[in-house]
Amino acid sequence: MKNSLRRLGLSIALLSCISMTQAQTPQGKSVQLSAGMHLIQAEVAATEEQREQGLMYREKMPANAGMLFVFGNPSTQCMWMKNTPLPLSVAFIDASGKIVNIEDMQPHTLDSHCSMKTVPVRYALEMNLGWFKQKNIKPGMSIGNLPALR
Repeated sequence: MKNSLRRLGLSIALLSCISMTQAQTPQGKSVQLSAGMHLIQAEVAATEEQREQGLMYREKMPANAGMLFVFGNPSTQCMWMKNTPLPLSVAFIDASGKIVNIEDMQPHTLDSHCSMKTVPVRYALEMNLGWFKQKNIKPGMSIGNLPALR
C-alpha cells in the first residue's frame, strides 16, 4: 500500500511538471525561458490576434512570469499599453536571443515603446516593471530557450 501511494505521488508530480512546461494559458502555449540564472515562465503570443491582445486587462502577473511576443520577420517593433493596467518593462530581442534594448512602460498609456531602429528584432518579452533591472539583465545579454522561428 505504501509503495502504491508513493508511485501515485510520483506520477502526480511528474504530470504536474510536464503540464507546467507545456502549459496552456489564455494566450496559448507557455515556455520556460532563461535570463542568466533566472527562469521565466512566459506565455507565447505568436499570432496577430494574440499579439494584439497581449496583457490587456490583466490585473496582476506572477513575479517571474511574462509574455513573449514572437514576430514573423525581423524588424523594428513597437509596444503600447492600451487597456493594460500593469506597469511593465519590455526587452526587445534579436533572432539570436540577444537583448537589443529594454523599455519601461506605464499603465494605460498610448506611448510607443520601440526597439532600436538599427537592429531588427524577432521577439519582445514583457515582464513586471523593473524585473530586468532587479535581476541585472541588460542589453547585450541573451535570453535562452526562445521558441524556434519558422
